[in-house]
Amino acid sequence: MAEAQQFLTFFVDRLFFGVEVEQVQEVLRYQEMTRVPLAPPVVRGLINLRGQIVTAIDLRRRLELGEAPADRRPMNVVVRTDESRVSLLVDEIGDVLEVEESTFERPPATLNPTVRGLILGIHKLNNRLMHVLDTQNVVNVGAEAKHQGNGW
Repeated sequence: MAEAQQFLTFFVDRLFFGVEVEQVQEVLRYQEMTRVPLAPPVVRGLINLRGQIVTAIDLRRRLELGEAPADRRPMNVVVRTDESRVSLLVDEIGDVLEVEESTFERPPATLNPTVRGLILGIHKLNNRLMHVLDTQNVVNVGAEAKHQGNGW
Protein backbone atom coordinates (compact mmCIF):
# COMPACT_ATOMS: atom_id res chain seq x y z
CA MET A 1 0.00 0.00 0.00
CA ALA A 2 1.34 3.44 -0.94
CA GLU A 3 2.27 5.99 1.69
CA ALA A 4 -0.02 9.01 1.98
CA GLN A 5 0.73 12.46 3.39
CA GLN A 6 -1.57 15.25 4.49
CA PHE A 7 -1.02 18.79 3.27
CA LEU A 8 -2.55 22.11 4.19
CA THR A 9 -3.15 23.76 0.83
CA PHE A 10 -3.24 27.41 -0.18
CA PHE A 11 -3.00 29.70 -3.17
CA VAL A 12 -0.40 32.33 -3.99
CA ASP A 13 -1.36 34.21 -7.14
CA ARG A 14 -2.94 31.43 -9.23
CA LEU A 15 -0.52 28.75 -8.02
CA PHE A 16 -1.59 25.91 -5.72
CA PHE A 17 0.75 25.01 -2.84
CA GLY A 18 0.88 22.54 0.00
CA VAL A 19 2.74 22.32 3.31
CA GLU A 20 2.85 19.15 5.36
CA VAL A 21 0.20 19.37 8.08
CA GLU A 22 2.75 18.45 10.77
CA GLN A 23 4.66 21.69 10.03
CA VAL A 24 1.60 23.92 10.46
CA GLN A 25 0.91 25.49 13.85
CA GLU A 26 -2.19 27.44 12.83
CA VAL A 27 -3.94 29.48 10.16
CA LEU A 28 -4.97 33.06 10.90
CA ARG A 29 -6.79 35.88 9.19
CA TYR A 30 -4.83 39.02 8.39
CA GLN A 31 -2.83 40.34 11.35
CA GLU A 32 -1.47 43.86 11.79
CA MET A 33 2.29 43.87 11.23
CA THR A 34 5.14 45.99 12.53
CA ARG A 35 7.65 46.86 9.82
CA VAL A 36 11.28 45.84 10.29
CA PRO A 37 13.77 48.51 9.15
CA LEU A 38 16.43 47.27 6.70
CA ALA A 39 14.83 43.82 6.43
CA PRO A 40 14.81 42.13 3.00
CA PRO A 41 11.68 42.98 0.94
CA VAL A 42 10.26 39.48 1.51
CA VAL A 43 9.94 40.19 5.25
CA ARG A 44 6.68 42.12 5.48
CA GLY A 45 6.97 42.61 9.22
CA LEU A 46 6.43 41.09 12.64
CA ILE A 47 3.16 39.94 14.15
CA ASN A 48 2.34 39.41 17.80
CA LEU A 49 0.93 35.93 18.20
CA ARG A 50 -0.34 35.73 21.78
CA GLY A 51 2.85 37.33 23.10
CA GLN A 52 5.22 35.53 20.73
CA ILE A 53 6.85 37.67 18.03
CA VAL A 54 6.59 35.95 14.63
CA THR A 55 8.23 37.05 11.38
CA ALA A 56 5.79 37.38 8.45
CA ILE A 57 7.22 36.38 5.06
CA ASP A 58 5.42 37.51 1.91
CA LEU A 59 5.26 34.39 -0.27
CA ARG A 60 4.42 36.45 -3.37
CA ARG A 61 7.71 38.30 -3.02
CA ARG A 62 9.64 35.20 -1.94
CA LEU A 63 8.42 33.31 -5.02
CA GLU A 64 9.13 36.31 -7.26
CA LEU A 65 5.47 36.81 -8.19
CA GLY A 66 3.67 40.13 -8.62
CA GLU A 67 2.24 42.12 -5.74
CA ALA A 68 -1.25 41.26 -4.48
CA PRO A 69 -4.08 43.66 -5.29
CA ALA A 70 -4.08 46.55 -2.79
CA ASP A 71 -7.58 45.69 -1.54
CA ARG A 72 -6.67 42.07 -0.74
CA ARG A 73 -5.33 41.18 2.68
CA PRO A 74 -3.20 38.05 3.03
CA MET A 75 -3.91 35.09 5.29
CA ASN A 76 -1.24 33.77 7.68
CA VAL A 77 -0.05 30.18 7.68
CA VAL A 78 2.09 29.87 10.81
CA VAL A 79 4.64 27.09 10.37
CA ARG A 80 7.16 25.58 12.73
CA THR A 81 10.79 25.58 11.59
CA ASP A 82 13.91 24.23 13.27
CA GLU A 83 14.55 27.62 14.87
CA SER A 84 11.16 29.22 15.49
CA ARG A 85 7.67 29.98 14.21
CA VAL A 86 7.21 31.93 10.96
CA SER A 87 4.07 33.25 9.28
CA LEU A 88 3.78 32.70 5.54
CA LEU A 89 1.52 35.28 3.93
CA VAL A 90 -0.71 33.62 1.32
CA ASP A 91 -3.63 34.77 -0.82
CA GLU A 92 -6.20 32.12 0.06
CA ILE A 93 -6.40 28.99 2.21
CA GLY A 94 -7.48 25.72 0.61
CA ASP A 95 -8.32 22.38 2.19
CA VAL A 96 -6.33 19.69 3.91
CA LEU A 97 -5.58 17.08 1.26
CA GLU A 98 -4.28 13.56 1.61
CA VAL A 99 -2.08 12.62 -1.34
CA GLU A 100 -0.31 9.45 -2.32
CA GLU A 101 3.48 9.46 -2.54
CA SER A 102 3.20 7.97 -6.05
CA THR A 103 1.91 11.32 -7.41
CA PHE A 104 5.10 13.15 -6.35
CA GLU A 105 7.71 14.40 -8.83
CA ARG A 106 10.83 16.52 -8.40
CA PRO A 107 10.67 20.20 -9.43
CA PRO A 108 10.99 20.65 -13.20
CA ALA A 109 14.37 21.92 -14.43
CA THR A 110 12.57 24.65 -16.38
CA LEU A 111 11.65 26.57 -13.21
CA ASN A 112 13.61 29.65 -12.21
CA PRO A 113 16.49 28.32 -10.02
CA THR A 114 15.50 30.56 -7.09
CA VAL A 115 11.94 29.29 -7.19
CA ARG A 116 13.00 25.68 -7.77
CA GLY A 117 15.01 25.90 -4.54
CA LEU A 118 11.85 26.79 -2.62
CA ILE A 119 9.78 23.74 -3.53
CA LEU A 120 10.47 20.10 -2.76
CA GLY A 121 8.49 18.91 -5.76
CA ILE A 122 5.05 18.67 -7.28
CA HIS A 123 2.15 16.32 -6.71
CA LYS A 124 0.17 15.64 -9.88
CA LEU A 125 -3.45 15.63 -8.75
CA ASN A 126 -6.55 14.98 -10.86
CA ASN A 127 -7.30 18.56 -11.78
CA ARG A 128 -4.14 20.52 -10.85
CA LEU A 129 -0.55 20.51 -9.71
CA MET A 130 0.25 21.04 -6.03
CA HIS A 131 3.67 22.59 -5.39
CA VAL A 132 5.13 21.26 -2.12
CA LEU A 133 6.75 24.18 -0.33
CA ASP A 134 10.17 23.68 1.28
CA THR A 135 9.49 25.71 4.41
CA GLN A 136 13.10 25.55 5.64
CA ASN A 137 14.37 27.18 2.45
CA VAL A 138 11.46 29.64 2.23
CA VAL A 139 12.17 31.07 5.68
CA ASN A 140 15.90 31.36 4.98
CA VAL A 141 15.72 34.91 3.62
CA GLY A 142 19.33 35.52 2.69
CA ALA A 143 20.70 37.52 -0.22
CA GLU A 144 18.72 35.52 -2.79
CA ALA A 145 15.49 36.88 -1.31
CA LYS A 146 16.40 40.43 -2.32
CA HIS A 147 15.99 39.78 -6.03
CA GLN A 148 12.69 40.86 -7.51
CA GLY A 149 11.07 39.90 -10.78
CA ASN A 150 8.86 37.21 -12.17
CA GLY A 151 10.48 33.78 -11.92
CA TRP A 152 7.57 31.65 -13.12
